[in-house]
Amino acid sequence: MDIYHVWFDLKPGTDERAFAAALPAFLDHMKGEGRIEAWRMMRCKLGLRPDTVREFHIMIETRDLAQLDTAFRAAARREGETDTLHFAANAMVTNVKFGLFRDWPD
Repeated sequence: MDIYHVWFDLKPGTDERAFAAALPAFLDHMKGEGRIEAWRMMRCKLGLRPDTVREFHIMIETRDLAQLDTAFRAAARREGETDTLHFAANAMVTNVKFGLFRDWPD
């Protein structure tokens, strides 16, 4: 299992409820298409985080790098429902950082 991590903040003035609907719409679509296995979104609680860690954290699970590559290709295609859903969520975030981890030992 590979886990793709995304840390970010919402852009100033972003409607949190709109984001809370847009991100699940995109990631549930990706899961429904078999491009990811699972996902979860977390938000910092009580400000307890290092200064360099963003307020929001998403974990996206894939079976392997091939499935992750399929997800990336779908999001980068810039056409159809996947692009519309991806743009709706992505347009609301800033200060994005990424990481790729795996279970260890494997």
